[in-house]
Amino acid sequence: MADMVFHTKGITKVYTTGEVEVHALRGVDAELFAGEFTVLLGASGSGKSTLLNILGGLDSATAGQAWFRDDELTAMRERDLTRFRREHVGFVFQFYNLVPSLTARENVALVTEISQNPMRPEEALERVGLNHRLDHFPAEMSGGEQQRVAIARAIAKRPEVLLCDEPTGALDSNTGVQVLDALEKINEDLGTSTIVITHNAGIRAMAHRVIHFADGNIAEVVTNDSRIAPSEIEW
Repeated sequence: MADMVFHTKGITKVYTTGEVEVHALRGVDAELFAGEFTVLLGASGSGKSTLLNILGGLDSATAGQAWFRDDELTAMRERDLTRFRREHVGFVFQFYNLVPSLTARENVALVTEISQNPMRPEEALERVGLNHRLDHFPAEMSGGEQQRVAIARAIAKRPEVLLCDEPTGALDSNTGVQVLDALEKINEDLGTSTIVITHNAGIRAMAHRVIHFADGNIAEVVTNDSRIAPSEIEW
């Protein structure tokens, strides 16, 4: 039986603004497995990011349950969620969130200094192909290089899962391929469970599984038996 890293039961999320209720998630039952490269695909507002934020301990559910392995995330206090994020989860967002006044090495070191068993910053940056950019500042790097620094920062604490929300959304096809190649190598070399949100349907071809979202719920789950390399993706 596959090793399940996340699963949810009836996850619902309702945002309330005045008298208006927005149903972001409508009773989602999901299963995500260790070591997989999973793509969450769907239109804006379909619920992908909301689910990712709940799984990452960044947001709370209105109803339902979510587990990381045997630990129920939806029952955790904020202090426990903070520990969960610090010890088990790496985050990569569309915008890089690097500290402008710090070099690539120093940006990664921000994470390694508070982690239990971190990589050296130099090793993390080498894994994303940036060992030649250790002492460069964000302003001296391209968008793709900055995103790879963000990935290095996320993996430097050796997380079990890597949650990526539109990691190529601000990039052109050439730099996007470099970022996806880095994510794929991390998934393969380190066995990091990797979940990627995207609007780019082409990226689904490199995933082990694709989960299609529509109207706040899972519309379809597709297993990919013939994956392709990032360089082969049609943008």
